[in-house]
Amino acid sequence: MTIAAASSNTVLNELREKIASLEGTGSRIRTVLPFGVGEIDARLPGGGLAYGALHEVAGGGNGAIDGAAAALFIGGIAARTTGKVIWCLTRFDLFFPALAQVGLHPDRVIFVECDKEETVLASFEEALRYGGLGAVVAELVRLPMTASRRLQLAAEQSGTMGLVIRRWRRQTEASDFGMPTAAATRWRISVLPSEPLPVPGVGRARWLAELMRVRAGEGGEFIIGACDGKGRICLSSDTADRQDQASRSFALS
Repeated sequence: MTIAAASSNTVLNELREKIASLEGTGSRIRTVLPFGVGEIDARLPGGGLAYGALHEVAGGGNGAIDGAAAALFIGGIAARTTGKVIWCLTRFDLFFPALAQVGLHPDRVIFVECDKEETVLASFEEALRYGGLGAVVAELVRLPMTASRRLQLAAEQSGTMGLVIRRWRRQTEASDFGMPTAAATRWRISVLPSEPLPVPGVGRARWLAELMRVRAGEGGEFIIGACDGKGRICLSSDTADRQDQASRSFALS
């Protein structure tokens, strides 16, 4: 190799590093947080929720019940990360025992109570850029595209997982849900009747988890058992039955 060729390769490598740095991809290894449920992880690039990315979750309806399910779904995800969790909000109405029940002990969480939505966004972005955290959660009414891009870039640069809970008080506030954002995944969680257990009068909570959007992946609907004491979900027998029926129908067609 000539001196000129070696010099040219050095310049190209430096340019590649600069471009990777600007794109937030760098040399940092991207990792994922699997759900541990094959049918769900198979729909997600890399086999799980990506760290260094933004994920958006909302309740299936505007009521408090579905909203609480969405918060617990987020809590279970955060519980399975390692490190402190920052939770930014304007309404300090979280029920600590419920979070602990899905594996997220309040001792791990630093709550940031803000006076308005703009402050939540600013605090969320700052925490994402800080790095070294298990996850950063924000409760937001709206998630504009421009703001979501800034949050996604902040998550990419630090490698921290960003989790957005869309919370609405009125029907009109939910009008923009479904509009494009920079989030890597978008979920909708709805409460279903509990799954009966052998003990009379006791059942395990069940949710309908809709993966409405996933970048470079495939969406889907899953009936799941609510998060257990370690933040883990399981696939309900109803989902397995529906998949078996679909497979049989396809085989017969």
